[in-house]
Amino acid sequence: MATDIAFALGVLAILGNRVPASLKVFVVAFAIMDDLGAVVVIAAFYTTHLSLWHLVGAASLWILLALLNRVFRVMSLVPYLLGGLLLWWLMLQSGVHATIAGVALAFAIPFSAKAEDEASPSHRLEQFLHKPVAFIILPIFALANTGIAVGADWLEHLGSPNSIGIIAGLTLGKPVGVLVLCAVAVASGLCRLPSDLTWREIAGAGILGGIGFTMSIFIANLAFPGDPTTTNASKLAILLASLIAGTAGFLWLKFVRSSKETDGDTSR
Repeated sequence: MATDIAFALGVLAILGNRVPASLKVFVVAFAIMDDLGAVVVIAAFYTTHLSLWHLVGAASLWILLALLNRVFRVMSLVPYLLGGLLLWWLMLQSGVHATIAGVALAFAIPFSAKAEDEASPSHRLEQFLHKPVAFIILPIFALANTGIAVGADWLEHLGSPNSIGIIAGLTLGKPVGVLVLCAVAVASGLCRLPSDLTWREIAGAGILGGIGFTMSIFIANLAFPGDPTTTNASKLAILLASLIAGTAGFLWLKFVRSSKETDGDTSR
């Protein structure tokens, strides 16, 4: 789980039972899709060079792994892990950011729709990686990518167009985007709003979506490789926007739940 998702869930945990389980599921779902979207952005827009043959090799290898899963029903993790290492190398050599290799591999490994199915290879891999990733890899990744230097002119840099754009995108653009796309999905009949949720709570979840850390800072490092000043200012803007989004989301959802409880008492 990425740190920004963990922060959003932490805010919901503080609210306790005042937040319905369906809202927590929704936050986790769109946060994961948001991170997947960030990986696609990295692959599409932060490629310095492109080796077509390595890219074709990576695609061919992924198709082979998918066939092992879908057609031959190979349930051993060994071929997928070995193939994943080669897939990572091919992606790295192709010029496309190697991060996308992990996402692609996850779609090739067999999984079960039943949460209790512990025989699923993806479930076994998840259980094996959970503690090392949560307690070792993510902290190292966060510390290595954060590295913020707060100088005397930090406030001036926060007022730059780049920083203002980042803050506006996370605190305003994210909730508007989540709310509008959810409304389109419901209006088109693609899905429906759970009975225990209101649009105000969906808006609150969108506000929490503005919490950015792992992928946002990662992209900031990729976007300004030769400009440490702008990179540092971007990281400061991300942290400030995350603080604003987390605080605003908490207060909004607390107010919404209090209003629902008051309305419920009045109706009774």
